[in-house]
Amino acid sequence: MCFAILDHIKMRFFAKLVLLFFLSISHISYASDVVLNFTGDFIQGGLVYGQAAPGSDIKINTNEVRVTPQGEFILGFGRDYPETTVITITQADGSSAKRTLKIAQRDYKIQRIDGLPNEQVHPSEKTLVRINKERESITKARSLNDDRVDFKDGFIWPAQGPITGVYGSQRILNGEPRQPHFGIDVAAPVGTAVVAPASGLVTYAEDMYFSGYTLVIDHGHNLSSSFLHLNKILVQVGNYVQQGEEIAHVGASGRVTGPHLDWRMNWQDQRIDPGLLMDDQSNTR
Repeated sequence: MCFAILDHIKMRFFAKLVLLFFLSISHISYASDVVLNFTGDFIQGGLVYGQAAPGSDIKINTNEVRVTPQGEFILGFGRDYPETTVITITQADGSSAKRTLKIAQRDYKIQRIDGLPNEQVHPSEKTLVRINKERESITKARSLNDDRVDFKDGFIWPAQGPITGVYGSQRILNGEPRQPHFGIDVAAPVGTAVVAPASGLVTYAEDMYFSGYTLVIDHGHNLSSSFLHLNKILVQVGNYVQQGEEIAHVGASGRVTGPHLDWRMNWQDQRIDPGLLMDDQSNTR
């Protein structure tokens, strides 16, 4: 756990150095009347908070980004995001500019998990049909893109306990390489309270094959949190929950070797590292 915490601290420090460097030189390639400022982590898995002039339109590469009337927006960078990305800003008066931003690259750990039932590593054809349907339904649940800005209040840990799995690690299941891990695992006994890390709207609450009882909460602007392997879900789709409100209990459902909470975050189609959003890396009260 200590090494995982140190890794997060080092990554945050490195990302901030990259951010300060690029912000320090950004005015060179900018029209003087185009406003754009950032805070956050320009690193794989990072989430960045942006501020443009009111009424601006923003694109990252060719994708539209939701912007508040005040010019606020967020950007996210997935596990394997390339080294550069292009931001296009068009202000209300028609003036525009582009900025190329550098995204810090990361080295990921390898995590080996043995002792899983063979069916959970090599699902049957019938089970694959179920898995594909579940994948479609949760993708839809994560696609909400409305104007709420619940993310602006920051995030707290949804559960307390040792960090036993970190974002981005390559998973070796029963000796075979599989998809990387896209969340943070917090070990805790079955029944431990799970609280909302930020306020938001419940968009999904189902029992899934791999992730067991799964809950998704949308925080606005297409940013969502997912909570996997739950024992019990205490809220329903359509509920609006407040930061710190108890929403579920830790469990051991789905493909697991023991009870824990797997907390994941998505922005658009990018998988975000929740650990980079936490000021308290120790995850203790």
